[in-house]
Amino acid sequence: MTSRVHRPSSVVNRGPVRSVLGLALACATVAILTGCSSEDASCGGGEYPVMAVGSTGSACVSKGEEPPKGYVRYPEGKVPQHVGDKWDTYWSTHTIDENGKIIKAPDAQ
Repeated sequence: MTSRVHRPSSVVNRGPVRSVLGLALACATVAILTGCSSEDASCGGGEYPVMAVGSTGSACVSKGEEPPKGYVRYPEGKVPQHVGDKWDTYWSTHTIDENGKIIKAPDAQ
């Protein structure tokens, strides 16, 4: 009579779990190392965000082009990069007036 060694079911079932965890860890590592983010970007590649003068509206403009009439570039260092980031939130209650001054947005007062 031969004796058999039986593995507990917890050991047998870990193969797929380890694979999924390994894949998730690898994806997270790649995202961190490449600077990728799961946040929604304010504009697509090759574009930059601009804001509407006197309101909280915004748009995206192709790099190398000037903002359309009624829009201006965000002040340097205050450009939203992702939906919901610090500057995106700030500009939801502030705007730039026709003189280039940062003011509370009319609809936020």
